[in-house]
Amino acid sequence: MAITYMTKEGYDKKMAELAHLENVERPDVVRAIVEARDKGDLSENAEYDAAKERQGMLEAKISELKTIIANARIIDESAIGTDEVQLLNKVTIKNIKNNAQMTYTIVTETEANLREGKISITTPIAKGLLGHKVGDIVEIAAPAGVMNFEIVNISI
Repeated sequence: MAITYMTKEGYDKKMAELAHLENVERPDVVRAIVEARDKGDLSENAEYDAAKERQGMLEAKISELKTIIANARIIDESAIGTDEVQLLNKVTIKNIKNNAQMTYTIVTETEANLREGKISITTPIAKGLLGHKVGDIVEIAAPAGVMNFEIVNISI
């Protein structure tokens, strides 16, 4: 698997998620399997089948998280500038057409979360903003068509 770059915050979230899955979810699944097995015939036991399926999905998620964490490289946030848009910058943009302003933080794919205003560096908007400066007008091809944005502010 490829190296995954992430912030210290993103790394800590992945570690907390892994700990939760291993220390809370896994024992719950094992308990559910034991309870279902105690109910008798496993060949017609839907509860047992569901618990085993849940266990399989949980173990796959744990394995995936362990791989991400093992290949993680934490980004040195102190080396990030605000002269031009780059990874981990908080960027305020204004839609030229309707003057609506939006602020996004450009993050790695593993940390993207639109509800938190964090967009992946691989999105069309982030790709279009990278390398540009405050005051630049950027043209971004989005699924809704070509849109023009002015970069209003770049911060950390």
